[in-house]
Amino acid sequence: MDDPQDLEQRITDLEIKLSFAEDTVEQLNQVVTRQQAQIDRLIRELVELRDRAAAEPGVQGNLRDELPPHY
Repeated sequence: MDDPQDLEQRITDLEIKLSFAEDTVEQLNQVVTRQQAQIDRLIRELVELRDRAAAEPGVQGNLRDELPPHY
């Protein structure tokens, strides 16, 4: 059988590991939350740029098809 002091030490070690794991999960959650906010902002900007490009008269075709002025 395990010594009561050994069990106490194992429990203490597990509590320490759990504390570090909880801290890591919280940090990762904060990173994911920030990244989601950035993704949402970028999606809004993309939609706004698409709307602006669609609303501009005179802009037709693919810009890749146009030759630069030096050709």
